[in-house]
Amino acid sequence: MENNIGKNIRRFRVAKGMTQQQLADKLYVTRSALSSYENGGRTPSLAMAILIADFFQVTLDELVGRNEKI
Repeated sequence: MENNIGKNIRRFRVAKGMTQQQLADKLYVTRSALSSYENGGRTPSLAMAILIADFFQVTLDELVGRNEKI
């Protein structure tokens, strides 16, 4: 399974011009934890995914890279 959530976290972070440390500070996690999310070593909890989506003002579907299929 592809790590879309990690790729999207990185993409959204870079689009805002933020470093990993800056985003980690905003989310109250370590830079190491954030790096693990981005690199696929860890998957953020649902609560953390909601915080990340809210921070970037995107939906959870957008964060995880889920496309609507009808």
